[in-house]
Amino acid sequence: MNVPKAVEFIEKNARPVELAEFRCLFKAGPKRALIEALRPFQNPDGGFGHALEPDNWNPNSTPITTNDALIHLFETGALSEAGEMTQGMVRYLCSGEARHKETFRWFSSIESNRDYPHAVWWEKGAEDAPPNWNPTVSLAAFLVCMGAEGPWKELVQEAFAGLQEAGEPSGEGLKCFMLAWRLLRAYGKENLISMEAAQEAIRRSVYENICKETEKYGVEYVPTPSWFLQGESPFLPDGIQPLIQAERRGLEKLQQEDGGFDISWQWYTPYETEFQQARAWWRPRVTMEKLRFYG
Repeated sequence: MNVPKAVEFIEKNARPVELAEFRCLFKAGPKRALIEALRPFQNPDGGFGHALEPDNWNPNSTPITTNDALIHLFETGALSEAGEMTQGMVRYLCSGEARHKETFRWFSSIESNRDYPHAVWWEKGAEDAPPNWNPTVSLAAFLVCMGAEGPWKELVQEAFAGLQEAGEPSGEGLKCFMLAWRLLRAYGKENLISMEAAQEAIRRSVYENICKETEKYGVEYVPTPSWFLQGESPFLPDGIQPLIQAERRGLEKLQQEDGGFDISWQWYTPYETEFQQARAWWRPRVTMEKLRFYG
């Protein structure tokens, strides 16, 4: 992998928000710059929209896009400095919007997604179907860490009890469990769950989720080691090193002439022009992910 070319690609092509994140992660850049870059994506209700997640152009606040903002803030260490922004997030999440009434879980998709360019997986499913833990577990953990009133501790406990019993079949959902665990540790909330048992359950689920057919890495939309293991991860499972090495060996072939990496999915909706724009936004994100994985 040509690291200098990858860095140059990100510097030239990333949106301001991803560029600020890159500089925080790799160049000790200012956290305030990341917070300011996130502001255009936050709505007056405190939630986030406006294609922060490039596959969903809904300008309205959605739980999944608000979770994406949480990821940006936490990964860069900017969460503790984003007081007004995080207060808005708490207000939106506690409002009851886009939340299942009986279970208190947030929906990963909302109906208005259909009104704007989007990937097919952001189309709303059945209203009466209880949502899974994506993004509820990480959003509930965030609210616990922020001291918000509500049934958030119970939600986190329920989520991790289920993970320890049955595992998490969804790669994206598993990332939410990983974020939730790290939030609880960072904010001193380890007594809420058995952190050691939860950590082991996440490790087990990481191993189960990662595709073992290495020839598909970067070619098909399959979970690879870099989906879950970037930097020094506390969730590295035993027996995964051969898959990590296989993906790292393949990065040189997958890196494009311009130094960046490409996405491995389509939208499957009639928004080809917008998809190409989303792809351009995604490529610096994916390139940054590969850089963090490559080490």
